[in-house]
Amino acid sequence: MKPLVVPGTLESLGLIREHIRAAAAEAGLDKRRAYRLELAVDEIATNIANHGYREAGQTGDIVVHTGTDGDALTITLEDTAPPFDPRRLRRPEQIDLPLTDRPIGGLGIFLALENVDEFRYEFVDGHNRNILVMERSLA
Repeated sequence: MKPLVVPGTLESLGLIREHIRAAAAEAGLDKRRAYRLELAVDEIATNIANHGYREAGQTGDIVVHTGTDGDALTITLEDTAPPFDPRRLRRPEQIDLPLTDRPIGGLGIFLALENVDEFRYEFVDGHNRNILVMERSLA
């Protein structure tokens, strides 16, 4: 698929979700795995738009690359916001609390990383690259 380039804003999330749905269908992921991938991408893209760009007082694009090989569908979200490696966040303490005692928010990145088969992060030439992989053979 051709890369999708959208402004790094919350208004672009719908276009990103549509692109991920199409890539998942093309790769043959079942509905459950495609939904998990879509949620994970949505969380990372939301954080790029909110924290990477808006809160940093910056603007920029999110570029969504998709690729398949015999074994996996790989989604790469690329941006020029300040460097941020989601893997460096600690496991949220509230994950072990009953639902009624949990504060709102704070679980998005944790859930994103838990919902894909592999997650990698790179910062290369001024670009963050969040790489999410879903195995096709498990579909």
